[in-house]
Amino acid sequence: MEHSIFIHILSMLVIAIVAIALLRRLGLPAILAYLLTGVVSGPSGFHWFTQLQMQSVAELGVVLLMFTLGLEFSVPRLWAMRRTVFGLGSAQMLVTAFFAGGVAMLVGQDLVAAVVIGSAIALSSTAIVLKLLNEQNWLRRRHGELSVSVLLFQDLAVVPLLILMPLLAKGGAEMSFNSIAWGLLTGILAFLGLMSFGKWILPRIFDEVARSRSNELFVLSTLVVALVTGAFTQWLGLSMALGAFIAGMLLGESQYRRQLEADIRPFRDLLMGLFFISIGMLLDFNLVMQYWWQVLLILAGVLLSKILIVHGLLKLVGENTKVSLSTAISLGQVGEFSFVLLALAVNYQLLDTEVSTVLVAVAVISMSIAPWLIRHSVDIAKKVSGNKLASQQEPIEIVLPHSDESDVVLILGYGRVGQTIARFLKTEAVPYMVLDLDPTRVTEARAAGENIHFGDACRMALLKKMGIRQASLVVVTFCEPRQSEECLAVARKLAPDVKILVRTRDDANLHELKEAGATQVIPESLEGSLMLVSQVLFKCGVPLARIIKRLESERRNHYQYLHGFFSGTETDFTLDLLHAVSLASGASAVGKTVADIPWQALDVELRAVRRKGEEVDPPPPEWVLRRNDILMLVGKPRSIEKAEEYLLQG
Repeated sequence: MEHSIFIHILSMLVIAIVAIALLRRLGLPAILAYLLTGVVSGPSGFHWFTQLQMQSVAELGVVLLMFTLGLEFSVPRLWAMRRTVFGLGSAQMLVTAFFAGGVAMLVGQDLVAAVVIGSAIALSSTAIVLKLLNEQNWLRRRHGELSVSVLLFQDLAVVPLLILMPLLAKGGAEMSFNSIAWGLLTGILAFLGLMSFGKWILPRIFDEVARSRSNELFVLSTLVVALVTGAFTQWLGLSMALGAFIAGMLLGESQYRRQLEADIRPFRDLLMGLFFISIGMLLDFNLVMQYWWQVLLILAGVLLSKILIVHGLLKLVGENTKVSLSTAISLGQVGEFSFVLLALAVNYQLLDTEVSTVLVAVAVISMSIAPWLIRHSVDIAKKVSGNKLASQQEPIEIVLPHSDESDVVLILGYGRVGQTIARFLKTEAVPYMVLDLDPTRVTEARAAGENIHFGDACRMALLKKMGIRQASLVVVTFCEPRQSEECLAVARKLAPDVKILVRTRDDANLHELKEAGATQVIPESLEGSLMLVSQVLFKCGVPLARIIKRLESERRNHYQYLHGFFSGTETDFTLDLLHAVSLASGASAVGKTVADIPWQALDVELRAVRRKGEEVDPPPPEWVLRRNDILMLVGKPRSIEKAEEYLLQG
């Protein structure tokens, strides 16, 4: 029997791995792979586990999911966004929950079931929306900020909903206002008590844990704290998941937060996946097929109603059509915490299994199409809103200053780097113009008097209008290689002789950018190393002129000495390594000159030769290799191995 359970668990993990790999290739989130694994492993598939086992796994998953949410909860971030979080977020939750709950009551559900259904539908997927907004670099755009604000309030709203679930189970439809108030008061008192415990006692416990210098003890202590606080809130008649959330908050506010995050991070996705697998097990696929047309009808109704509600609320507060519609589309899906509420509602017998299964199916389908909707939300909003935004932004693009000066600097991109460059140019009274594609940033900067204009730096007509042919210098500050290459091609076509500086993260695309027309490529990470080197040399008494000469030599040689390093325990086999080969008396290379060794065929570079404590860098071609010479080789690990074998054995 135990052997059979082990085989079932192993098979379930294999299914999860295959499902995640396949769905990742299709651009779908991993949560759908976990749900699919649960469907295959549960009653609708191979029926490897009993209903009791599934409920236990589901509750453990809820506890761990709420714990990770509490650990990442940031009070300062919430306070900074309090207006949109508590204003827009609360309005979205209340209006959507009332509308969905009202529709549920119209089709025959009682008041308790309507509250659960309305709350579940009002939630959106924090994990999916934040991940995709981050991938598209939209988190700092207006619709990204609004989406994050709503999601923050929804995450907060889960806490009182978790308090409400067991209270609804106890009183049902006959529950009085006093019992609800007492339950909420109990939850608040438990929260305050646990917060006091976390402030005065928990740090002392973790001080002792920290002295052990054991990561395993850290993780174990964290899990014990989560389960103990969960058991405490359950003893008070509240949800165990609420206690886990508070435990996460306690640890998230402590001085050990960074260490805990580093220790728990490898387990976090797996623990969340455990819960979603359990949800998939609760999904009766036969029942979904039986009610397939209801599932599709509810799905369409949920998406349209949530989009229209968010769009309407944002229009009421004065947001333009493009921002409000793209925000609404991003929040149209049902969220992962809806699974939490539905699972608890079934466990507390607040909702029929058939209704829960249909709603879970609706949530799964809405989350599967969410990536496509979010990626195309801005394009859809543009098409729906027509040319309204274009007409609003048009004056920003057309009304450009006319300057007769030939030494104007054109800055493409006004992020952190672009703004820093502009400040130094302003200090030196060098005229400059800026082009950026973020409307919020452009509006803020123009209000502050900056010479900035809205537009796409890859558009030929716009660069021509900005006067790129008269510019003395063009600085490309965004880091995306494809965007930089496209911008370079357009800029070089319009102004063949202008100097163009391109900022990159590293030198992975240095040669491509040079070929595309860049006068100089500035790799941010490597330049940071050079600046540190210059400070070290200056503090050691090396003359400033000599330091500058050395840095310029390094730039001309394409950062040669910033590549090739001695490998450590964790070796990145995609990078060039620096390796020392000592020539013994019987080595094949002894007696040969440097020119006799086929370095190109070996695909390595001879960086230097050390002989009797002195280093020759680089050795001349006629240099004769002798016994006990140490050769410093740079290349890929496999090439290094091949070259070492050749030098020693021939």
